[in-house]
Amino acid sequence: MSDHRPLQPDQPRLSWDIGTAYDFFVSLAVLHTPDDYGLRASWAAGVRSRLPTAERKLLEEVQSFVWVPIHWIYSLPAPKDAASALWALRQTPPADRLMALTSCCEMEDFIAVLRNVAERRSWNQGDVEAVRQVIIREKKEKKHAAQFLKALPKYLDWWTRPEEFGDLYLSALQSFYQVFFAEEEKRIAPHLQEALDRAQELSRRLSLSDLLVELSQGVHFEEDLYTPEMILAPAYWSTPIVIWGKVSMDSTLLLYGARPADATLIPGEAIPEAVLRALKALADPTRLQILRYLSEEQLTPAQLSRRLRLRAPTVIHHLSILRLAGLVHLTVDSQGEKRYAARLEAVPGTFTNLGEYLQVREKVAQ
Repeated sequence: MSDHRPLQPDQPRLSWDIGTAYDFFVSLAVLHTPDDYGLRASWAAGVRSRLPTAERKLLEEVQSFVWVPIHWIYSLPAPKDAASALWALRQTPPADRLMALTSCCEMEDFIAVLRNVAERRSWNQGDVEAVRQVIIREKKEKKHAAQFLKALPKYLDWWTRPEEFGDLYLSALQSFYQVFFAEEEKRIAPHLQEALDRAQELSRRLSLSDLLVELSQGVHFEEDLYTPEMILAPAYWSTPIVIWGKVSMDSTLLLYGARPADATLIPGEAIPEAVLRALKALADPTRLQILRYLSEEQLTPAQLSRRLRLRAPTVIHHLSILRLAGLVHLTVDSQGEKRYAARLEAVPGTFTNLGEYLQVREKVAQ
């Protein structure tokens, strides 16, 4: 879905995409790392426990290297739902499924190493070092890069028998669809369309930079991260986290949040997550102190660590909670450095959402 029109003469052309296949894979990632997304871990574990044992263990094992294959999902035929994804995988030879899901357009050296491992049916330390150098050179997001490198031996093991992986992984995805996502897909699909309609309306009056800040709840991408084409697609399960990646040498696709403030990840949950996250974030004295510093100037986690005299991982944990609550602006540059500022305009919205929730509960009680 594309209009290929520049927002301004010097800006990338803006295109659009939509499909529940993105959430099919995003939900897998969230259910396996619930703390990163503010999801209750016990509920996530309950969903995973519904899978057959073999499929559950495989999906847990591969999450570090089969994450959200944005480039592959983008290539799917319409309507790009979970059924489309499963159909496309079934049409792909089993030996080619691992390559399709885990390689991307700008990493030719990476692909060459994997093909050599598959041909030899073995890997060595030289292969590990070659992949590590590619990951470092490409400046992948630090957390995901670290997780991938930790899982690299297991990833290369699968490359010595890609046919087996292809068969087992397709089976695991089909099980996940049957026990969870088939029903979930029906629930979230209307929200995706609403989010797309809203984003397209905003694009008519905002610059690309301001549009991305609005859709991402406070993320600013420096212009050197832009490619000639920027593709935006809504995702329910990753809200408010932004996920992006190249789908071609000249095109970057970004998944933005599609979950409304009064909605939840857990079906039937009474209290909106946006309210809970914001109140939790504001209830901690360290996070309030961080917001005070960030209301005065933009700071990196390292700078905050020095001011607060706290370890960097502790500061990053607090910033993650503030980010999930939509209370900070995050600026990302081409070197992967992150700088934060307080998103003070979001604070009144927190209490507005709380007031609306309480009023609804009051009306129900009456």
